Amino acid sequence: MAIRDFTSERLFIEDDLAAGGRVELKPPQAHYLTAVLRMKPGAHLLVFNGRDGEWLATLAETGKRGAALSIERQTRRQEAGPDIEYLFAPLKRSRLDYMVQKATEMGVARLRPVITDRTIAERVNSERMRANVVEAAEQCGILRVPEVDPPVKLGNLLDDWDPARRIIYCDEGAPIQDPTGALGQVSPGPLAVLVGPEGGFAPPERERLAGKSYVVPLSLGPRIMRADTAAVAVLALVNATLGDWRGN
Repeated sequence: MAIRDFTSERLFIEDDLAAGGRVELKPPQAHYLTAVLRMKPGAHLLVFNGRDGEWLATLAETGKRGAALSIERQTRRQEAGPDIEYLFAPLKRSRLDYMVQKATEMGVARLRPVITDRTIAERVNSERMRANVVEAAEQCGILRVPEVDPPVKLGNLLDDWDPARRIIYCDEGAPIQDPTGALGQVSPGPLAVLVGPEGGFAPPERERLAGKSYVVPLSLGPRIMRADTAAVAVLALVNATLGDWRGN
């Protein structure tokens, strides 16, 4: 694995990346580099797009028309990351921002807002979620950028679910109270982690989840956590036992 450079500015761009390429920056990105960071032509930075790894780039020009980057060489190859989707009941604005950023840092592949009977914040700003994903990836040296799905009702999600992807469901009433013991019984493969709303799942929702063979209830211990805290806790447990925190 290449040593990560945490001293250089990192920028996420949508364009394909290859040696010798040229990328015309969008106005907000050009403004950020030239007006906020006050970068001058010839300055170096790192760029990534979530597909082609990380590349060293040079600010090629600035001016009223914007700015462009010259792509020089690859500094890190693309990383795959664990095949984990994060399913969550949306929270209010600032706490949702935090949760999305932390899930990105934890390496999830996809973010899927799920509307439950007790979900309070049913309106989800997908663009804001995407911006938080990109910001977390830029700041933490992450190469894979999670996909952001539109909200879906829990019932519809389960109707269309592929049983091959196990769902780790945070449940204070899980029959096995030791979370590492419960996860130790899950076979390797594609996974999803489901965290419910602050008030928990309604009884009919709990019944339906309990009736699915691919759903694994998971206790997070004796204390009740807020949903954004539970996100960090469960993703850490899953990464350590079933994800890419394990040794090769």
